[in-house]
Amino acid sequence: MNRSERLIRFSLRHRLLVVTGALLLLAVGGAWISGLEVDIFPDLSAPTVTVITEAPGMAPEEIELLVTFPLESAVNGSSGVRRLRSVSADGISVVWVEFHWGTDIYQARQIVTERLQRVELPAQVERPALGPISSIMGEITFIAMTSDEVSPMELRRLAETVVQRNLLAIPGISQVTALGGEIRQLQVTVHPTRLVQHDVPLAEVLQAVARASRSPAAGFHVERGQEYLVRGLGRAQTPDEVAAAVIRVLEGVPLRVGDLAKVAWGPEPARGTASYRNQPAVILSVQKQPDANTLELTADIEEALARLQETLPGGVVLETENFRQADFIEVAIGNVTKALRDGAILVVLVLILFLGSLRTTFISALAIPLSLVAGVVVISAFGLTINTMTLGGLTIAIGLLVDDAIIAVESIFRRLKGEREKPEAERRPTDEVVAAATTEVVSPILFATLIIILVFTPIFFLPGLEGRLLRPLGLAFIAALAASLLVALTVTPVLSTLLLGRSRALESREPWILRRFHELYRPTLDWCLEHRRLVIGVTLLMVLGAVALVPGLGRSFLPPFNEGSLTVAIVSPPGIPLADSDRLGQQVEEALLAFPE
Repeated sequence: MNRSERLIRFSLRHRLLVVTGALLLLAVGGAWISGLEVDIFPDLSAPTVTVITEAPGMAPEEIELLVTFPLESAVNGSSGVRRLRSVSADGISVVWVEFHWGTDIYQARQIVTERLQRVELPAQVERPALGPISSIMGEITFIAMTSDEVSPMELRRLAETVVQRNLLAIPGISQVTALGGEIRQLQVTVHPTRLVQHDVPLAEVLQAVARASRSPAAGFHVERGQEYLVRGLGRAQTPDEVAAAVIRVLEGVPLRVGDLAKVAWGPEPARGTASYRNQPAVILSVQKQPDANTLELTADIEEALARLQETLPGGVVLETENFRQADFIEVAIGNVTKALRDGAILVVLVLILFLGSLRTTFISALAIPLSLVAGVVVISAFGLTINTMTLGGLTIAIGLLVDDAIIAVESIFRRLKGEREKPEAERRPTDEVVAAATTEVVSPILFATLIIILVFTPIFFLPGLEGRLLRPLGLAFIAALAASLLVALTVTPVLSTLLLGRSRALESREPWILRRFHELYRPTLDWCLEHRRLVIGVTLLMVLGAVALVPGLGRSFLPPFNEGSLTVAIVSPPGIPLADSDRLGQQVEEALLAFPE
């Protein structure tokens, strides 16, 4: 007695255990699946560390030569690094350090940090900083802040000091970037004629402004057993306080910053702008951490925004209906789920037509939910999410999940029907008949399943991005198919014993559709056997024709997605002014808003 036969007989002896286990799998597995992370694709981000270095006043050429190149030289050759990318712009350098798949992101950040400590940069360059941990699918939503009553400067201040800080307090958010509006800064506009009149160099004014925004420490003072910290409260808070800062004293008369310059709040020179529905706005781009659940995180964000809306000044509106990755996920997953549902329904209908019995249909079709739940549990054990790839693998397998059960049920039904035709005294026990019938088809079931699994095995050896994308599909398919094999050897014999042992279906005729197929198939088979060469020749021509069509077929890494979201990128000539670029963007927005959709 081999292992498969022992498994079948064990299941038949412990029918209550098998049925209870199947019900628990459906109940507990269904509850487990409802709490799994849902995403559009598997995590396709290689472990990447972003190094950001600011150098105000330096041109892109200087940034490339004096900042970016030393940073790349220091990081290049680090353990596990597979690729370096960089961008050098006006006053800023960004270097992306990509590590091999599977590298721990925190270990990667530690390696980069240690390498950066040895880099020597010009004095005016700020120390390199590491960007937050994120992924290429991390941008989950855009939030637009609009107002007809609040100034662009105040709107940007509210975005950065109120909305941004509250969003960053939500677990799972990696970064919140504000775009548009006006960044407030304290501006000191020096009058050159007054500098000449008072014979004061500009550097002296700069020193006075710097001194006006400091709170120096002066040690401590001990009195009567109590220690007091002594410090000078000199940090300026308003333009008037900066204007009152003393530059020098001439013959007992203080010369103040306000005597030589105008001090006031003003907007920082704009390097970008943003709009919502062709109106000026502040846009907040929200990025998530790699392991965060997009749907749950989006719900938390919207809940936090609803609370914030009540605390913001009148006229300030938080708009969230512009881009939500959650919408794309829900539509995409919904479409795949519908395909999975429709496929299961079609399989059940075909089973009813060809098996001609509700009991045999139920036994065979039960393999679908059991295998799907088991497949999802397996992929979740490997740390994967529910996404279009894993659901796609289950959808591909939906028609194959009942194959093993159908073969087992057909064999059991045929054997039981044969026993029913014998005299009652010669009939064997139902358990023995079911075990023998199932054992009879174990080899074909096992080999057929293994062959299909072997076909999908090469997916696991794909390197790089395509491997990360397609491995979840292969794992979901194989896990569900392996689960269907186990169901066919355990649950199917038990249910056949319970439901078919005394069923009246054993006395019924073959379904009419099968009889009709047999009537059509017999003469067709006879004709094909009489014209073997013709059949083989036509088959070879069809194969060659299909092969000849392959070079003319289109090629694409992914099929096109149409989930109601459109991204429009506009390329303008280098050096275009911000005002002209903004005007071009407004024209595009007007054209897009003209569409009814």
